[in-house]
Amino acid sequence: MALNLQILSVQRTLFDGEIEMVNAPGESGEMGILPGHAPLLTALKEGELRARLVGGGEEHFVIWGGFMEVRLDQVVVLADAAEHGDEIDLTRAEEARDAAVQQLAQAAAGSADLEAARRDLRRSTIRVRTARRRRSDPLRTRQEKGE
Repeated sequence: MALNLQILSVQRTLFDGEIEMVNAPGESGEMGILPGHAPLLTALKEGELRARLVGGGEEHFVIWGGFMEVRLDQVVVLADAAEHGDEIDLTRAEEARDAAVQQLAQAAAGSADLEAARRDLRRSTIRVRTARRRRSDPLRTRQEKGE
């Protein structure tokens, strides 16, 4: 049995297909959704969303908040903003993370700059982690090589 997953942002549809399982960053922690899950409507926080594909492999996404609805055999993610793991430039994401670390070290305690630096560090770290996981998926790597 499979689930249909749709990941939608304001700009576009990022994914629409059959999956075996989805892991999403819920407000109360990470949630795993399998076929037959009880109906659910929940808020999502920023983080990585992973979808295990029917037949193997995974798709990786970064989402910046939104909502997820689970119905019978369908999961719909309405993301405030999102990007596919394939779209992340790992070098640029690492550079952004390093810049955020420096910004955090220079920000004054209790300032707006400190909160901005924390947010930037959290977001860049999520992007780096997602890009690295996406690149380490052995099934995807074999498929890209045509094996």
